[in-house]
Amino acid sequence: MKVGVNVSLYIKKFGGSSVATPEKMIGVAKRVIYEKKENDRIVIVVSAMGNTTDELIKLAGKVTKEKHGREMDVLLATGEQVAISMLAMTFMNLGVSAVSLTGEQAGIFVKGDYGKSFISEINPERVFNELENGNIVIVAGFQGINSNGNVATLGRGGSDATAVALAGAMHADICEIFTDVEGVYSADPRYVHNAVKMKEITNAEMLEMARLGAEVMQPRSVEIGLQYHIPIHVRSTFSQNEGTVIKETCKTKNNKYVVKGVTHDINVSKVLITGFKNEENIIDIIKNELIKNNISADMFIRDNKNIIFTIKHTDLEDAKIILASLKSEKLFDSIVYESNIAKVSVVGMDMLDSENVLSRVIKALDDVDIAVDIAFKTDISISFIILEKNVKDAVQRIHSEFFNNL
Repeated sequence: MKVGVNVSLYIKKFGGSSVATPEKMIGVAKRVIYEKKENDRIVIVVSAMGNTTDELIKLAGKVTKEKHGREMDVLLATGEQVAISMLAMTFMNLGVSAVSLTGEQAGIFVKGDYGKSFISEINPERVFNELENGNIVIVAGFQGINSNGNVATLGRGGSDATAVALAGAMHADICEIFTDVEGVYSADPRYVHNAVKMKEITNAEMLEMARLGAEVMQPRSVEIGLQYHIPIHVRSTFSQNEGTVIKETCKTKNNKYVVKGVTHDINVSKVLITGFKNEENIIDIIKNELIKNNISADMFIRDNKNIIFTIKHTDLEDAKIILASLKSEKLFDSIVYESNIAKVSVVGMDMLDSENVLSRVIKALDDVDIAVDIAFKTDISISFIILEKNVKDAVQRIHSEFFNNL
């Protein structure tokens, strides 16, 4: 089902900082009402208010140190449910019909582990029905229903995935992601005061930047946008300025240089494996075991004696159990972990056509006495492992190298 001719369907996602207080909710509602044209149909996806999710995690920690995945997801899902009901009542108080729907009520089905689920299917029939009844529909992000009939959450940034997946399933005209920044920047504005806001960026570039640490978008949501051919407009809740449009191809060049962005990630641990026995398939065995447990690994580098790769620091304890099991099977002799590190990356579609990018980055870091541990290339990025204490200086120096003359 799709809305009729001359009717525009917008999916708008507002993050936790955008709906952190009742006053901010009133601001969100007034903005949506002001921008809404007569025939527009609006679906809003919201995150939990402010730091609610973190507070709920702390609350659970007062009674248990165990994971209790199902019960934790039941608890965390309440954050979004508070937000959707509050925002619906805010619209109603302003004289606009609105209705709130949980992930289950919106027809969002998920698979995977608790806390790390992914959207497998969306049946938006009820959402369409509520739109036909003249409502602004407010959907809980970050959650869905699994095959056992239990609520399950999508992990950090999951509300972005909810919004983009809904936009795809409903064939929306665009998905707008409202946040506390004005768009996608060439670096984190908290680190680089003169970071450049991109007018547009490709899905491939945004996906790589998100995967490598840019927090403005969740990687899975960018993948979904590409899958459904849905343009994503990242913009600020607190400004009327245009943001950044993420789409499959870009007609304009955002800068004169081959590098599109500089990202950083401090949620990184390095793993060193030595004395491996299976010469041909050892990396595939390690990758597959980690993937089966929803742990992603990156930057695999191998020589005759060692295998080095990185994982998210938040996955470290789970990874240790898996790798210890492989070690007990005599697949390798030893494992060494290092966690005081960070990953800094440069991203750009045309970057690898320029052979001097790698040398320019290394020289830029050498100029400020920052040593590079390992470097790793993909088709559109180069990543470096450095000490965590140097990450801010590294990002600033690399950004200056490629964007200083803009």
